[in-house]
Amino acid sequence: MAPNQPSALLLLPPPPAADFDQFRFAYEAILSTVCSTLHLKLNGTDRVAILDVALSLPGLLAPSCQPRTRAFASLQSILERIYRLIGIVCIEHKIELDMPGGIDARVVLLDYEVSRSVEDRPAVPRDGPIVDLRTLAQSARPWNSIYYPDNQSGQDLAAAFSSLYSPVAGSKHSDSSSLHAISDAPHWQPSVSLVTLSDKDEATAPYAVAVGGTFDHFHIGHKLLLTATALVLQPVEDAEGRERTLIVGVTGDELLVKKKYPEYLESWEDRCHSTGAFLTAIMDFRGSGSSKPQLEEDLKPGANGKYILMRIRPDLVFRLVEIKDPFGPTITDENIGALVVSKETRSGGAAVNDARTKKGWAPLAVFEVDVLHTTEVPPDDAEDFASKISSTDIRRRRMEKALN
Repeated sequence: MAPNQPSALLLLPPPPAADFDQFRFAYEAILSTVCSTLHLKLNGTDRVAILDVALSLPGLLAPSCQPRTRAFASLQSILERIYRLIGIVCIEHKIELDMPGGIDARVVLLDYEVSRSVEDRPAVPRDGPIVDLRTLAQSARPWNSIYYPDNQSGQDLAAAFSSLYSPVAGSKHSDSSSLHAISDAPHWQPSVSLVTLSDKDEATAPYAVAVGGTFDHFHIGHKLLLTATALVLQPVEDAEGRERTLIVGVTGDELLVKKKYPEYLESWEDRCHSTGAFLTAIMDFRGSGSSKPQLEEDLKPGANGKYILMRIRPDLVFRLVEIKDPFGPTITDENIGALVVSKETRSGGAAVNDARTKKGWAPLAVFEVDVLHTTEVPPDDAEDFASKISSTDIRRRRMEKALN
């Protein structure tokens, strides 16, 4: 994190229900307060404020939710709703997202139940994007402030977090005074049945998961897609020492020459950096003293062109691979077990499996992710919202800004 960069954690208790209207009722005022406060701390500079949002959904780490791909459909919908609401709030308050002078919001899911003592939880750190309260509180993230809603469920969550919290040594905010209650938060009764599970026999537990995209000018649509991809990967506690690999196909520069405003396209290396940094932010919650990820680059042509490998731990690897065709590593690496696609590109999953079948390989389990909806966005803001989740529009705005 850059020096003097504002960074905050927002603890959110479970919503009253899983539909978007209830998300908005519970969280809109809270997000408005936190985002506006962080934006003011930027003081008109080109810095970016970090906001980690931990959304509590009890029971996600319970045996009944395993393998966690059983909950994939519900969880990706919940992620879509919270990212959509973040986008709406920032538009309403004229706050940039993932741009200089704006906010970089990252959502993780938190398993915490008030009825179950924190001491009952194992002390083994977990990978995101689903973490337990101990892992989150002892992750040594350099948050300047921690926010929570000033209602009963928010107070319970904050108290449990505070009992475990380990601030970064030497931090300017190194005591419980860094926890701030949001006084204008509404009151609601959290739901205990937010997640729908698929049939256990239909669930898979892949150790290698792939996703592809351009990932130019990283935005909340990319965040939704990559977080959903991380949900599919087998978690560390169930991996039995096996290496787990998240493979991201990043479109090569030569395939982008016909894109609009090409002079404002980010380079392949820059797009990989943004992607890898985000995945690290939502998945790596190791405490202080942990070694930094090991980086390996190979810029020579290979089966899939150049790649960047990030070894987060011996058992967790991100492989960012250049793709020059619609298939990428899905037809050069037989060991991949699952593919994540957006609902806009679902036909790509069928094409990949047709190609694998012709090679005599097992088909991939295909998981579909929602696109960010604009139906609940106020009509006057719908165009602005759409532009914030369009890499083309982001490039256009950058061009207009450069010309002014």
